[in-house]
Amino acid sequence: MTDTSSIPTLNYQTAQYMISAPTLAQCPPEIGAEVAFAGRSNAGKSSSINTLTNNSRLARTSKTPGRTQLINFFGLHNGTDQRLVDLPGYGFAKVPEKVKLEWQKHLSEYLLHRESLRGIVLVMDIRHPLTEFDQMMLQWADEVNKPVHILLTKADKMKRGAAKNELFRIRDTLKEWADLVSIQIFSSLKKDGVQELRQKLDMWMADPVDHEIEAVSSEESSEAISPEKPSEA
Repeated sequence: MTDTSSIPTLNYQTAQYMISAPTLAQCPPEIGAEVAFAGRSNAGKSSSINTLTNNSRLARTSKTPGRTQLINFFGLHNGTDQRLVDLPGYGFAKVPEKVKLEWQKHLSEYLLHRESLRGIVLVMDIRHPLTEFDQMMLQWADEVNKPVHILLTKADKMKRGAAKNELFRIRDTLKEWADLVSIQIFSSLKKDGVQELRQKLDMWMADPVDHEIEAVSSEESSEAISPEKPSEA
């Protein structure tokens, strides 16, 4: 079990909107740490961010799934060194296929190449978990060795016992990824699971990453795979 007693506690209610970026190139500078929220449209992603920050107007929510089409950044403690990131919803939006493919491309670039990213909160409707999109996200995270914390949202739509059983079932399904994936039940309506989520984010935000060492390791790995062409991971 991880000792969290020495980890600084962040005040997520200080979150403020910073910038929205359509592509990786337009994201804020690679400083500090950030945690990204991802999820299939209508899974409750924006509501989860708003519940975490106790600000119902922070992340844009809509009755129309998939309306959030940009990478949205929110800074903590009146600064830009610690950030929450609201990634585009995907998979259910009533938009042209070309637009969906563009979203997927930019999402992939962000997840695979954003060095300040410490972890991914993968939001799933507890009634419809492990969709094709969810499994794609897990594959991306595994590819870059990024931890994933799964939020099983809308738990208030199920009886407590049934929700617990679903948690255990999903945990068992993903046991091969147990070193990277953690899972919890969450309800924006009842505010269930908020403290557990905050503790997870505190731990990730406090985790120092030596990008220079990472870069060297990545380069050595690529050369071992192919001396002429770097790895496409």
